[in-house]
Amino acid sequence: MVLGAVLLVLADSSRTSSLVTALSDRGVTARVETSVAAAVCALPEGSFDAIVLDPAADGTSSDVAATIRRFGEIPVIVVADGARSAVAAIRAGAADFVDGCLEAAELSHTLEAVLAARADGSSGEAEVLPSSGLVGESKPMRQVLDVVRRVAAGSATVLVRGESGTGKELIARALHAASPRSAEPFVKVHCAGIPESLLESELFGYERGAFTGAVSRKPGRVELAEGGTLFLDEIGDVSAAVQIKLLRLLQDREYERLGGTATLRANVRFVAATHRDLEHMIRKGEFREDLFYRLNVVPVWLPPLRARRDDVALLSRKFCETFGRTHDKPKIMLSDAAVAALSAERWPGNVRQLQNFVERLVVLSEGGTIEASDVSRELSPEAAFATQHSMTASVLESPGEGTGGSSVVVPLDAALREAERAAIQRALRHAKGNRTLAARLLGVGRATLYKKLVELGLGR
Repeated sequence: MVLGAVLLVLADSSRTSSLVTALSDRGVTARVETSVAAAVCALPEGSFDAIVLDPAADGTSSDVAATIRRFGEIPVIVVADGARSAVAAIRAGAADFVDGCLEAAELSHTLEAVLAARADGSSGEAEVLPSSGLVGESKPMRQVLDVVRRVAAGSATVLVRGESGTGKELIARALHAASPRSAEPFVKVHCAGIPESLLESELFGYERGAFTGAVSRKPGRVELAEGGTLFLDEIGDVSAAVQIKLLRLLQDREYERLGGTATLRANVRFVAATHRDLEHMIRKGEFREDLFYRLNVVPVWLPPLRARRDDVALLSRKFCETFGRTHDKPKIMLSDAAVAALSAERWPGNVRQLQNFVERLVVLSEGGTIEASDVSRELSPEAAFATQHSMTASVLESPGEGTGGSSVVVPLDAALREAERAAIQRALRHAKGNRTLAARLLGVGRATLYKKLVELGLGR
């Protein structure tokens, strides 16, 4: 299985040759740089699925969080020296960590887990938090915020429910930020994105020799969250086997590392989230009823965006301001008519869809003000594959030779492929080659874009 392409940023290059070869044997294409500055310069030259960062490679700063931010949205795996530095890496925004011995088997194991979660869209809910509070003035959101305020001070397990894209992770982060545990780690586990074979070791960690490639002990997410909050995202997607172990964890606050015999205690606050109908899953025998009751101590229901239309204007302007700064358009703004057009839509993808759409408007805008006509254009079905040269018309119909100018109809599958190709090329052009941004402009996941690039012969 091809895992992906990784950029290794290592201060010590003495072992890189053997490491690159070993990774290649496991389906990982690796490029090596010995400084953060060189690695940042290398980003436009390749399509990297992850960065493996040795903090010692940053000779200008000891701020790991600042270094991670230099790589944008590419997940960063930090080379950690013990549990303390692993916790610091996770707090700083690392997707995961590996032991300093940098064995290829363990690195590929970690990389597989990170990329699996990434492909499932676990880059996080829409970022609508100013400081530690959710943006929202509508009555439904005021009710949610009131629950968050009342629950945050305690340690009761919270189950956040709502449609995809409503901001469930933000509720978990707000609970943590307002709790007495706020100075301790907030650790997220995206249960749907990690295969069952990897999820147990990600949660509970493992001992040396627990499986091929486990060359040293590695603490799991439960251990890394010690004293803080563990966020179990998409809890409805875990297998029956993992449900049993989670039940014990929630019930007794005890667990063992994979391959270990020592029983460890978990001093963490649990927050779980799901978009699934757990009650229906219980009736079908797909989810344990006893686990549900352990999770559902304090339920928080997030309303879909269509039920809080009063917040669309506030969110839209906030996103426009944020993305204006991100894309070097600090003075860009939405006209009142544009905001009204956005507020009239139903947004089935909720806050995340609105966020991505406003970013698209900002990126594609050529003026200082986004008008209602810009919103209408990007909302139209044709916007997905329109180009400056009216690609749709030229693909679907072309003048027939020797037929007096009559049209020749192109097969639909061929037309769709060309429309997809045009849309992707347009998005990449506006995103200046940034594939993560291009995927957001297209409204698809990064993994989906990569797949389409291969299918359409546009490169990996």
